[in-house]
Amino acid sequence: MEHIVTVQEAVTAFAPFMEPTDAELDAIEREAPLIDAELELLDVQIALLDRPASALGMRRLRRAANKVLAERATLANHVTSGEAA
Repeated sequence: MEHIVTVQEAVTAFAPFMEPTDAELDAIEREAPLIDAELELLDVQIALLDRPASALGMRRLRRAANKVLAERATLANHVTSGEAA
């Protein structure tokens, strides 16, 4: 019989020095609206997988896709304008 044991390094790999820095947390916070928009788009795409395409469903899909594009543009404009490096 072969025993299964955990590797201590894998279990404790996330030491305190590996926590995200303030800059990384700020970057995540800046990208949060884009992440939310992408999740909304994914939700709409999943909902449309098992049903026939309707006008309402396609409108929801376009609206969610446009929201993702708008958030990407907003984030890109903030980065290029120097607000976030």
